[in-house]
Amino acid sequence: MKTVDCDYFVVGSGMAGLMSAMHLASYGSVVLVTKGRLQDCNTNFAQGGICCVMDPSDTFDRHARDTMIAGAWLGRSEVVHEICEHAPEGIRDLIDCGVRFAKNADGGWDLTREGGHSARRIFHAGDITGEKCESAMVRRARKIAAGSKGAFSLLENTIVIDLVMTRRIGVRGENRCVGAYVLDKRTGEIYAVRSPNTVLATGGCGKVYLYTCNPDSATGDGIALAWRAGAKIENMEFIQFHPTCLFHPQAKRFLISEAVRGEGAVLVDKHGREFMKKYDPRGSLAPRDIVARSIDSEMKRTGDDCMYLDIRKKGRAYLMNRFPNIYHKCMEFGIDMAKDLIPIVPAAHYTCGGIQATTDGRTSIPGLSAVGECASTGLHGANRLASNSLMEALVCARLTAARLGPRPERWGGGVAKPEIPAWKIGNAVPPDEAVLVSHMWDEIRRLMWDYVGIVRTDKRLARAAHRIKTLRKEIRDYYFRYLVTPDTLELRNLAVCAELIVRCAQKRRESRGLHYTLDYPKQSRRVRQTVIDGYKG
Repeated sequence: MKTVDCDYFVVGSGMAGLMSAMHLASYGSVVLVTKGRLQDCNTNFAQGGICCVMDPSDTFDRHARDTMIAGAWLGRSEVVHEICEHAPEGIRDLIDCGVRFAKNADGGWDLTREGGHSARRIFHAGDITGEKCESAMVRRARKIAAGSKGAFSLLENTIVIDLVMTRRIGVRGENRCVGAYVLDKRTGEIYAVRSPNTVLATGGCGKVYLYTCNPDSATGDGIALAWRAGAKIENMEFIQFHPTCLFHPQAKRFLISEAVRGEGAVLVDKHGREFMKKYDPRGSLAPRDIVARSIDSEMKRTGDDCMYLDIRKKGRAYLMNRFPNIYHKCMEFGIDMAKDLIPIVPAAHYTCGGIQATTDGRTSIPGLSAVGECASTGLHGANRLASNSLMEALVCARLTAARLGPRPERWGGGVAKPEIPAWKIGNAVPPDEAVLVSHMWDEIRRLMWDYVGIVRTDKRLARAAHRIKTLRKEIRDYYFRYLVTPDTLELRNLAVCAELIVRCAQKRRESRGLHYTLDYPKQSRRVRQTVIDGYKG
């Protein structure tokens, strides 16, 4: 079996992964793997923008307070302040990559506002901010790779099977991560990447739900990999549902950015009647958890399939200039934002919990770091404030590289470079019925939507837990019987994330932020994180 050596092994090619890799490139050799193309990530789909206090009338303390309020005071105050205060450095990193953020007529930054914010502090590049950031970072990373003489490798269509832990390969002493087994999706080759520093930046697990605005790649791989390796996982019950996903049979995964509400859109029913004020005094600019729950409540009350956004008062010229991508996408489906109501529904959007990690990426496992959406740093608490996610990715990538980069001891703890055993296939044979995988995939996503969605109950969670336990056993049997495939690996990871979400939800006996249960409708005075220990097998 081939073994590839590097100083830093990064998994994931969104903002957290690419920025981590590019920062680390100045310290040593880097291998970055991603299971699709570099741009196949949630970052590429982000529309709204990136939070950063730049207006003299705004302050870091105000941003931090908005973040804590949106997170139902579950966020860690010191973490929130640290990330907010480092945001300007992250914006400068993107500008250095070539990102051109929008400016106003006076030449200053054209900052916008989104739900839950008390000021205009969102940097944007029109309504395709994520795509422009991702494109700029990919260009920069490819340029670094071209001039690195092999010291900076970008490996696409490469999926991680499992992390390699010293205890599992018979190395004595501290149990630490020393790399991973990976599968080249194009050739079918399985090989090892060996590194003293593995950085997971794999994004969230939105595909665990039937309705999501996430790309197909969002199967929670990093979270599942870390849990199987023994890492602590926290707050997985807090899955953010974006309130305004375009509702149309041909519109797959298309968001109507929160920035649309920030610029004056209001939520209405099919008769054009505004309804948010009866749920929250902030109306359509309330935080996402409240807005998503309110839309869900109105849909159930009226029996309607969707609610609507109304921004007709802004006029066609303004909408085409400020939201060109959204405007043209709606027009493709026969919806003119300038004269029609925009049909919307909530959809799974962001994983607020994940691998327990510090702002500089440190997890409970030596040699393993986590950055971005797959990590739970304490920034988001029980609900993510709009546009804080890309800010976190930028800041934590920089801080993680600063911690790992100057490290003089490459393997740590006196551990010599370990020999990684060849991947064993045992008696596994090629899979003969792919329908089993697709059936189990669909079943997990539907039961999570039905039983572990926006509103939960103990009975629904118990039903979900029982069925997921059975499904995970069936998946485990399938995994060891047949040769590994990308679809099997993603299904395996998706099932782990589903179970972690349910287990965390069952442990939280209150309603807080994104976790709302009819059995415990009030918020507890006690503030606590929900922690699940990693797999010990």
